[in-house]
Amino acid sequence: MNEPAAAVGRTRVRRDILAPWPSQAMLGLLDRDPDGIGEGDPLPLGWHWLYFNEPLRASRLGADGHEERGAFMPAVDLPRRMWAGGQLRSLGPIRLGSPAELRSGIHSVNEKRGRSGRLVFVTLEHMVFQDGHQCLHEKQVIVYTGSQPSAPPQPPAPRGHAPAPESARTFLPTVTTLFQFSALTYNPHRIHYDHPYVTAQEGYPGLLVHGPLTALLLLDAAARHAPAPPAHFRYRALAPLYADEPITLAGRAEPSPAGRIVEARGPAGNVAMRGWVAWRSR
Repeated sequence: MNEPAAAVGRTRVRRDILAPWPSQAMLGLLDRDPDGIGEGDPLPLGWHWLYFNEPLRASRLGADGHEERGAFMPAVDLPRRMWAGGQLRSLGPIRLGSPAELRSGIHSVNEKRGRSGRLVFVTLEHMVFQDGHQCLHEKQVIVYTGSQPSAPPQPPAPRGHAPAPESARTFLPTVTTLFQFSALTYNPHRIHYDHPYVTAQEGYPGLLVHGPLTALLLLDAAARHAPAPPAHFRYRALAPLYADEPITLAGRAEPSPAGRIVEARGPAGNVAMRGWVAWRSR
């Protein structure tokens, strides 16, 4: 068995006291009143990404800024890493101001060949517990590639009629936005803040918007006019988004069997991320 596949089953546990400040800072990033959330309030779906971050020694960082591979993530020998998609399922409220525990594991490691060459997909499984109860289940897919593709490699999306959006709004991710989100999530990946690196080393035309930031923008847009917080969210990254280029967040009028479809679109109208949001049935 090669080393990346041998990482399947590897686990890690992180604990945190969910202070309101990171969530309040996230509201500020969204240009909303930071005092709109506080101790005792439920954490919006996906906002656990702001927590459970542990400090790393500088000597343990790889060339791309991430934690060196082999400690927890598999030692994949491909240079580029992208957040390809995932799904989130709420099992109960996660309350701010209380301790919580994140249990993570390497669920699978799959190697494939695509048009851009060799690809390695790593699926992570995360569970959040609070007061002895599981509150969240997540699967997250990371893809490693040797060449710079135009989009994270994905199976083709199902074909079908794409109706006009029911609603849409625009969000402009500035360089400051990316800096703030990197700081809030303790994300040292250089593609989000190091312009010479991302253009010269990874071949992108500019700084990339974080995949989880785009996912949170979609969830926030879906929740704004919903009667209840989202309970399930599945999403796929389809193309990059860049700093200082507006993102259109659109919701389709016709729901799919998997939930209401929400999309993040680039300036040219291309779908960069597609998500499916469902609410808990009453």
